[in-house]
Parts: sequence; structure tokens; C-alpha cells
Amino acid sequence: MARVTVEDCIDKLSNRFELVLLAAHRARLISQGSPITVDRDNDKNPVVALREIADETIVPEDLREEYIHSMQKHVEVDEPEETEVPLIQQSGDMSMVNDAADEDAPEMERMTEEDLLRGLEGMPPAESPGSQRNGY
Repeated sequence: MARVTVEDCIDKLSNRFELVLLAAHRARLISQGSPITVDRDNDKNPVVALREIADETIVPEDLREEYIHSMQKHVEVDEPEETEVPLIQQSGDMSMVNDAADEDAPEMERMTEEDLLRGLEGMPPAESPGSQRNGY
């Protein structure tokens, strides 16, 4: 029964390796309680999964996406990068004072993370607050 089912599935998925992955994933889903879409006929879960793929009662693309999602350990979320928020201009004479203060202020240097780590590597280890140097 299973050999005929595999031959039927090759028409639906041309790659045998992908067929094995998707059928095994579907068989695991069935064993976890997912409803089956064909009659069981006293077949085991892998055969039922192959019959579902052969009869096209499940969409292989959906099964592929479920498999990829189940294998992901970490889902990376695209978050917007933090940008500098411009200062809100105050009305009246205060805005002129703030503008004059900004012109006189020295330009602040920005340190990269790599520069910070290089600087920290050269520092001696910090002592814990409870430790004493003289051994008291």
C-alpha cells in the first residue's frame, strides 16, 4: 500500500527528499492530534500522511510553511532603528537662548561598540565591594 502511495505522491511533489520531509512532518502532526482528511483504513500515520498528499486533501505549500515554522528556533523581528529625536523648539526668546547655547556647545564624540570593548579589555578587573586588599 505505501509503495503505491509514494508513486502517487511523486506526481504532486517532484523532489523525493521534500516528500519524505513533508510526509514525516504531517505524520507527526497526525500523531499529535491533528485531524486527518482521508479515511484511516487501519493505516499508520506515515501512510495516512502520504495518502493525504497523494489525494491532494492537504496543500503541500501550506505543509511546507508549517514545517519551516516548526523548525525555526528564533524568529527575527524587524524593528525600526532608533533615531535621534529632534528637540522641540520653544516659542519666544527661549528658542534664541537655546540656539545660542547649541552653537557654543562642543561637538560630542560618538564611540562605537568596538571602541568601547577595546577600551574595556585594557582595564584591570574591578574588585568586588566586600573584598579587602590587605587581607583583613
